[in-house]
Amino acid sequence: MRRRRRLLMALGAAAFARPLAAISQKQAAKVHRIGFLGIAFASGYVKELDWIRGGLRKLGYVEGANIAIDYRWAEGSPEKLKAFAKEFVALKVDAILTHANTGAIAAARETSAIPIVMADGADPVASGLAASIARPGGNVTGSFSFIPEEIGKRLQLLKEVLPRMKRIAFLASPLDAVIISKRNALAAAAASMKLEVQEFAVREGADLPEAFNAMDKARVDGAVINNEPLLNSHAGTIAGLAAVKRLPSVGYASYADAGGLIAYGANRPALYGRAGYFLDRIFKGAKPGDIPFERAARFDLIVNLKTAKSIGTAIPQSFLLRADRVIE
Repeated sequence: MRRRRRLLMALGAAAFARPLAAISQKQAAKVHRIGFLGIAFASGYVKELDWIRGGLRKLGYVEGANIAIDYRWAEGSPEKLKAFAKEFVALKVDAILTHANTGAIAAARETSAIPIVMADGADPVASGLAASIARPGGNVTGSFSFIPEEIGKRLQLLKEVLPRMKRIAFLASPLDAVIISKRNALAAAAASMKLEVQEFAVREGADLPEAFNAMDKARVDGAVINNEPLLNSHAGTIAGLAAVKRLPSVGYASYADAGGLIAYGANRPALYGRAGYFLDRIFKGAKPGDIPFERAARFDLIVNLKTAKSIGTAIPQSFLLRADRVIE
């Protein structure tokens, strides 16, 4: 009798354990598929991708284990960007991750169902990606760093270093989805400082040498480098050309690391690392339209003193003391 009872208990436990094991295996086998929609070149975003992976790891997501990331790089081509967005919709990825408004807009045009996370960019409300910062309402959420005042701040910093500056160049790309607001902000800031602005537009990296030759002919005193994926991908080339022309320049947060004179902008490791938070919320069932957008909280001023010496530009000591980091 006891033997029979033990046998029945063992069979019952085994029967109960099987569905639990099946559920556990099913949960363990769940792999979230992410489509990364790159606007520019992979070579220009190596660090940013590392910061994204680091943010995901902190939340328990490991590429090749419980997440799979498909990477596509449009290399500055609007046609490729559209095609890759369509491809991710066809693949039925769990989320599309992109950088800058251009990528988010391209993805949102192709799907209103798949969640889209923007790792960096400009005001999502102004560009039509969200109804409000607190309640986006659609299928796009994420972080943004740029506001119009930021480009004016960069110009102000360059003016502090070059108090006699009169004429400035604005290096930009027409592919930037929010270029009009940036032009307007820069024009307003320049007018307040009684500076003349001349824009030099490039559509691809091959256009950069000619753009700098044109700046040289225009006899500009300094240059403001736009924060835009195509230009970000060619930061080293831009900084090198500025050095050859001995042209003081200011750009986005990573520009000084690439050899630019001054950089001001959002702390990029923190900004890109935050993408994991939004993806985690989505994977756990939250709707992107209910997840508030976040603006970057930390902005860094970086000075490349080595570049300053090579182009013969003196950086005031008071300016260096305010810098978050000085590259020597």
